[in-house]
Amino acid sequence: EVQLVESGGGLVQAGGSLRLSCAASGFTFGDYAIGWFRQAPGKEREGVSCISSSDGSTYYADSVKGRFTSSSDNAKNTVYLQMNSLKPEDTAVYYCVVASWESCTILVVTPQYYSGSWGQGTQVTVSL
Repeated sequence: EVQLVESGGGLVQAGGSLRLSCAASGFTFGDYAIGWFRQAPGKEREGVSCISSSDGSTYYADSVKGRFTSSSDNAKNTVYLQMNSLKPEDTAVYYCVVASWESCTILVVTPQYYSGSWGQGTQVTVSL
């Protein structure tokens, strides 16, 4: 069974940093991409980033480009999202999903098309 568990969220002041983790199991990690998404109350789910665990290619939404960095530790079957210069508008529940690279890059801009499941997510709250 495919399982992804997000962790690392918390409360941080604007300008601060957090590192989220996505621990994966139940599939061949290096064959897929991991996407990060987020959803704030009253807002649609928003794509954040993709990382290919096969070659390390990354894609970032414009809203986080230059501030967030995704990385992959294939030996640990874990993907990270380093979030720097956090803003209050980054406040959301963050989720990771597994997909092909091609699907992930599409889903980041059209997350409503994702037909899979969402995990528990991890809450990120950025205060002023």
